[in-house]
Amino acid sequence: MNTLFGMSHSATLLVWTLIAIAFLIVFISKFKWNPFVTLLLASILLGLLTGMKSTDVVTSITKGLGGTLGTIAIVIGLGTMLGKMMAESGGAERIATTLIDLFGDRKVHWAMLLVGVLVGIPVFFEVGVILLIPIVFVVVAKTKKPLLQVGISVLAGLSVVHGLVPPHPAPMIAIDAYGANLGQTIVYSLLIGIPVAIVAGPLFGKYIGKRIDVHPDPKLVEQFASKNERKLPGFGITLLTILMPVILMLIGSIASIIDPDAKYGFTVFCEFIGHEVVALLISVVFSFFSLGFARGFSKDEVSKFASDSLAPIAGIVLIIGGGGSFKQVLIDSGVGQAIADMATNANINVILFAWLVAALIRVATGSATVAMTTSAGIVAPVLAMTPGANLELVVLATGAGSLILSHVNDAGFWMVKEFFNMSVPQTLKSWTVMETILSVLGLVLILAVSMFV
Repeated sequence: MNTLFGMSHSATLLVWTLIAIAFLIVFISKFKWNPFVTLLLASILLGLLTGMKSTDVVTSITKGLGGTLGTIAIVIGLGTMLGKMMAESGGAERIATTLIDLFGDRKVHWAMLLVGVLVGIPVFFEVGVILLIPIVFVVVAKTKKPLLQVGISVLAGLSVVHGLVPPHPAPMIAIDAYGANLGQTIVYSLLIGIPVAIVAGPLFGKYIGKRIDVHPDPKLVEQFASKNERKLPGFGITLLTILMPVILMLIGSIASIIDPDAKYGFTVFCEFIGHEVVALLISVVFSFFSLGFARGFSKDEVSKFASDSLAPIAGIVLIIGGGGSFKQVLIDSGVGQAIADMATNANINVILFAWLVAALIRVATGSATVAMTTSAGIVAPVLAMTPGANLELVVLATGAGSLILSHVNDAGFWMVKEFFNMSVPQTLKSWTVMETILSVLGLVLILAVSMFV
């Protein structure tokens, strides 16, 4: 069926897309279906509704899943291993205690923002929360600061890195879809992400901490406090291990800028070690020694840490793959091009468009990952028809949009609520507002930067 009720072909495609997205939203949010299964069903539904042959729909789904996971699956696996080594060695605790000693009790919330950013680089948001909650409780107990003043600062650091800074999967998905430069995206993400995190973290945290008085569950505090004391690794080696992926990727980008034609072998080498996969692989192997063998762990223990870290991420990998399938069907069915034509004719700012699409899907599904993968397929064709657009800033706009308005359909919302022992209204006033500040202020700064680059 090419047209619907006399509508144009493009309008008909848009209607089918809205139906498929509505199906996706309802089944994930209301009926609590598994997002991976729902994404595959939505992909099939969209393909058939738009007139694709059934065999072509299956081909699109497998192509999209494989193409999306080609790099992302490796990045997720290696990043998780690096996070596991940091957790088991006590590296996260070392960074926290060192920065707290450096900043002092009065400015401890600023230290905790840095902790969230640094720890958040190699780990998923959820892993970072679990990793740092015990440290938050210890800091609150020692400094007598309000729990939310310290906690919101940590959460802001973790969240801004998760949504904006490569090699996290969210920005990496958009980088691959838009063909953006990895190194430039890292530079812009730090330029924009740090001020945004400061406002949403220490500044907002201090404000809301005075107005919402909450205390952690004593049983939870006791559980964390009962862990055996262990000698922590050095601050310098821990920091080097965590930041190594970003350092290597920046080296590769700087070399390609200095020598764009790669005339010298050294440039080729720098670009090789700066590729996200190679950079993370080098960092993980380095962590086996710096945070593993050097800490007295045996070969069997280090191997077990690496293996154990992979099982929990299977669902995340599949959801990302399912989002890639949906994205590919959007492209192959002609929906992406139809949306691109309509957006071009309407002269919509592509940065604002990317943010808005990701934000709407995020609010509806509760998943930043689904928002990123789905919106990438919608935004990419629009971007292709927008010559001169800054690809890296569009990546960040998509990431910022995927952070907005976390509420009751987001697993992260409930994780924060339970760990901080808050009611639903208190979580909405603190965590949800913080996420929205990150998203909206991020968009404002991205638009501001776009005026000069």
